[in-house]
Amino acid sequence: MRTYLAILLWASGCLAVDAMVFFRGSAGTGLKDMVGQNGNHGVPLRRAKRGWMWNQFYLQEEYTGTDNQYVGKLHSDMDREDGNVRYVLSGDGAGTVFVIDENSGDLHVTRSLDRETKATYTLKAQAVNRVTGRPLEPETEFIVKIHDVNDNEPRFPKEVYMATVPERSNAGTSVIRVMAEDADDEMFGLAAKLVYSISQGHPYFSVEPSTGIIRTALGPDEMDRERREHYQVVIEAKDMGGQRGGLTGSTVVNISLTDVNDNPPRFINRIYQFNVAESAEVGAPIGRIRAVDPDIGKNAEMDFTIVGGEGQDVFDITTDKITQEGILAVKKPLDYEKKKSYDLHIQVQNPQLDVRFLALGTKDTAMVRVTVDDVDEPPVFDRFSYIMEVKENAPVGTAVSSVSAMDPDIKHSPVRYSIDRRTDPDRLFNVHAGNGSIFLLKTLDREESAWHNISVIAAEFNNPQQTSRVPVYIRVLDVNDNAPKLASFHETFVCDNAKPGQKIHTITAEDADDPIGGHRFLFTLALEGSVKPNFTLKDNQNNTASLFTRRAGYGRLQQSAFLVPVVISDGEYPMLSSTGTLTVRVCACTRDGNMEMCSAEPLSSSAGLSTGALVAILLCVIILLLIVVLFAALKRQKKKEPLIISKEDVRDNVVSYNDEGGGEEDTQAFDIGALRHPEVMEDGGKQRRDILPPETLYPPPPLRRVPPHTPTSRNNADVRDFINQRVQENDSNPTAPPYDSLATYAYEGNGSVAESLSSLGTASSEGEQDYNYLSEWGPRFRKLADMYGGEDSDRDS
Repeated sequence: MRTYLAILLWASGCLAVDAMVFFRGSAGTGLKDMVGQNGNHGVPLRRAKRGWMWNQFYLQEEYTGTDNQYVGKLHSDMDREDGNVRYVLSGDGAGTVFVIDENSGDLHVTRSLDRETKATYTLKAQAVNRVTGRPLEPETEFIVKIHDVNDNEPRFPKEVYMATVPERSNAGTSVIRVMAEDADDEMFGLAAKLVYSISQGHPYFSVEPSTGIIRTALGPDEMDRERREHYQVVIEAKDMGGQRGGLTGSTVVNISLTDVNDNPPRFINRIYQFNVAESAEVGAPIGRIRAVDPDIGKNAEMDFTIVGGEGQDVFDITTDKITQEGILAVKKPLDYEKKKSYDLHIQVQNPQLDVRFLALGTKDTAMVRVTVDDVDEPPVFDRFSYIMEVKENAPVGTAVSSVSAMDPDIKHSPVRYSIDRRTDPDRLFNVHAGNGSIFLLKTLDREESAWHNISVIAAEFNNPQQTSRVPVYIRVLDVNDNAPKLASFHETFVCDNAKPGQKIHTITAEDADDPIGGHRFLFTLALEGSVKPNFTLKDNQNNTASLFTRRAGYGRLQQSAFLVPVVISDGEYPMLSSTGTLTVRVCACTRDGNMEMCSAEPLSSSAGLSTGALVAILLCVIILLLIVVLFAALKRQKKKEPLIISKEDVRDNVVSYNDEGGGEEDTQAFDIGALRHPEVMEDGGKQRRDILPPETLYPPPPLRRVPPHTPTSRNNADVRDFINQRVQENDSNPTAPPYDSLATYAYEGNGSVAESLSSLGTASSEGEQDYNYLSEWGPRFRKLADMYGGEDSDRDS
C-alpha cells in the first residue's frame, strides 16, 4: 500500500517522498543493487511515487475524554478523493475498540484502554474499490502500542507477614524480606520503580529501600525477649522511585523474638525448711523446692542437685519434668533418736548452656533444713528372721529358742510377744509373752513335717496397736525312731529246675529316718526261716541283699510258694529292726531259666471288704428298694374318670381321624342319631355322664325355648313336631346344665318331590346303588370300594 501517514498525536508532521530517477552507474553501489541491473545503458529507471513505510502507532492509556480518541490517518496514493476508495480495517478490536472512517481513513479508538489488560493491538488496513470491492493495494499490517501511565499502586502478596529473630541479635541481623509488585510498565518511566520505607517499628528495625530486607536496628542489650517479645512493623512501598506523586502500598510484619538461654535459674528463697516423720519410708517425698527461670522451653529446664551438707547420703532430690520443681525425698531410713535434723546445700542450673552468656551466670544455690519428727514406732526385732532347731523326740514344754525385740523410742516401752496362730494352726508352739522364749506345746515328728514356719508378733505393752512381726523358721532334727522295712511289696519266683546257689532276687530296704551319715542296712534271715532253710541270704554291704537257692529241684506239686522272712536292721543308735516277708513262687522254666508257667493260686490272702465299702453297698440296696416301692404305689393309683366319655354327648366333642372315611354309611366316627327320622329315634332322653343326676326327678319345667323358625313350608307338620319334641326333651332333662347349650335339630323332612338327598334313613337307597365303580378310581378310593363293594357282594350272596 502506498500511503501518506499523518500522526497528529505526536505532531511529527507529514512525510512525503517524491519520485526519484536513478540512472545506471550514476548512483553508489547500494542503490545500484536496489534498482537492479536490467535495462539498456543510459536509459533512466523511474520509481513509482508512494508513502513512507510505517508499522506502528502509539496510544496513551486511560483516556478520559468524552469523544473518541484520534489515533491517526490512513491514506492511499490510489485515492483521488473522488469517493471510489473505501478503507477497510481488521484485526484485534477492529470495529469494537478501533474504528476507521472508510471515506477519509481516520482511525479512532472508541473507549479508554488499559495497558495492564492488553498492551498491544495488531491491525490490518486495506484500500478497496468501493464499487467492485477489489483491493487497490496489498493489505498492510500495523501495531498500536499502549503507552503506560502510573495508574497502579504497589501491592504486597500478603497483608500480614510473620517473622522471628533470636533475641540479643546484633544490629543489622536480617529478619525477613518483603517485596511488592507494581502492574505498571517497568520499561517506561518510573511508574514501576519501587522504594521501600518503614513507617512503624522505629527504632528497633529498619528496611533496605531497594531490596525490602528488614534488619534489626538495635544492639543485643536492647533486643531482650524477657523485656519485650513481640513487635509490629509497617513497611511501605512507593513507585516513581519514591518521588512526590508516586503511589504507595503497605503491609504489616509481626516480628517475634525467639528465646535464647541468657538467664540462669534462681531460687525464690535462700533457705527452705521441711519436716519429715522418722517413720517415712524410703522414697517418700518430703517437699518441693521451686526456682524460676525467665527463659522458656528447653532453656527453662532445670537440674537440682545436693552439693553439700550433713545428709547427702540420707536424702535425694529429683526434678519434676512438668513443673520444673525439685522434689526432696528420703533416701535412707530416718531415726529421730539418732539424729533430729539435717542441713543440706542444693544447687539448680540449666542442663543446656549457651556459651555466649556464661558470663551472666549459670547456676544458683540455697540451703534446706530438714527436721525429723519423733513418732511412736513399733518394736524392732534384733534380726530380720530367726532359724531354730529342735529334736523330734523333744518333750512338750521344751524351749526351742527365743526372739528379742525392743521399742526404739526414747521411752523404751516394754514389749509383749505372741504367735500369729494363722501361721501355727495346729498350735505346736507357744512363746513366752515377756522374754520371747519359744517352747513346744506338742511333740513333733520330722517324718510328717521337717520345717515349721511361724510368725512372732511383738507389741508395745502400753500401746498394743504398735506391732511388728518376724518370721521364725524351726527345723525338726531327726532321731532314729523308725525301723527299716522292705522298700515295697516283694514277690519273686524260683524255677522248678533251679540249681543250688543260684541267685534269684535282690532285696532293698527303706527307712523314714534321715541320718546325717546316710543309711546303713543289715540283712539276715529270721530264726524261723533259718531252720532247714530252702534259701540263703547274703548281705551285699551296700544296703542290698541277694537271695540264693540252697538246694536243687523245687517241686510245684509239693509246694507252689515259699515265704522267706528277712530281718532288716539299721546302723543308728538305738538300733531298730523289722521283719519283712518275701514270697517266692515255684514256676516252670526252660533250660535257660526263662519262666513259662506259675501256679494260679493266690500268693497272698484275698483282701476282704472294708467296713466303709459294706456300708456303701447297704445304702445302695436300701435306695433301690425305696425306688421300687414308690413306683409300685404310683402304679396302683387309679385315674379319675373323665367328665365326658359318652360319644353321644356331642357338645364340645372333638373327633379326630386321619383316613378318608367311609361315606354317609360310616356311623362309627360320630353320633348321627340327631339326623335320623324322628319315628325311628328312641324315646326318652339320655342322662349326661359328666354330671351326677339327682336321686329325685323333678317334674319337667315349662317350655323355655321358642322353636326357631324353619325355612320350610308352614304346612310341614313333621318338622314342627320333630322340633317341638326335641325342645321338650331338652327342657325335661334333669341332667341338662344350668347354662344355655346348643341343641342341633337336623332333620331333612319328608314329602319333598325330590325326596331325600341323603342315604341316611332311606331303606331303598342301599339296594339301588352300585359301588363297584369305586375300585376303578385308584388307591385313594380303595377303602370306600372295600366297604361298599364288599357289603353289596355280601348281600348278593
